[in-house]
Amino acid sequence: MKVLIIEDEHLAADKLCRMLFELDSDIEVLATLETVSGSADWLASNPPPDLIFMDIQLDDGISFEIFEMVKIATPIIFTTAYNEYAIRAFKVNSVDYLLKPFNKKDLRSAIDKYERLHSDSKPQLEKIDQLFRQLVKEYKTRFFVKIGSHFHSVSTSEIACFFIRQRGTFIKTTVGKNLDIDYSLDQVQKLVDPARFFRINRNYIINIDCISDIISYSSNRLKIILKNFEHLEDLVVSRDKTGDFKRWLDR
Repeated sequence: MKVLIIEDEHLAADKLCRMLFELDSDIEVLATLETVSGSADWLASNPPPDLIFMDIQLDDGISFEIFEMVKIATPIIFTTAYNEYAIRAFKVNSVDYLLKPFNKKDLRSAIDKYERLHSDSKPQLEKIDQLFRQLVKEYKTRFFVKIGSHFHSVSTSEIACFFIRQRGTFIKTTVGKNLDIDYSLDQVQKLVDPARFFRINRNYIINIDCISDIISYSSNRLKIILKNFEHLEDLVVSRDKTGDFKRWLDR
């Protein structure tokens, strides 16, 4: 889940980032913004996040002014020390209204509420998106890679997974070779066939044909074992992708 934080108190923003990571390490904070004008500029020039955490009193005004400057369809969890804005907040995409100081339990409850409200339509929207992509394009079947002074074309059937290591993107082949590629993992996700490949977390996209076992893990999560790669300890389906992963396997 990609989130945006709009908060002018540095300590409060840092604490929120820390609590979010502790609740789910797959949550990605795209940016932390401090002003009305800066927030409006960012929202106007970037793809919308999945969720926004928004303080109300900012350095240059109140956050409701942002809605007058740019259209926002993203759900919002307000985080503020002032309760008099609650009614106004729920008129502008608000999922919840957390009064400072709030704790991790309060935050978890707000995120759960967001997930409940938006989970019903997500599978159908993703099916429509996948069908559209299948109608308008063909997916990559090979990746061109350099190995030393040589070049090689790797078929997707030979790829057990794609993964990120130290800001680089790599292929792990079914015979255990790690080959770097000139794509980001986000780009790979759009290029490969979603019927065969699934992004289980921020760092891995796996091939369905290479799964040898699926094991129950903590907090209703799943651990994946790939054929011949039992030592890959971080192949865990993130909490927000578990439902989609099960549906992907059950088509």
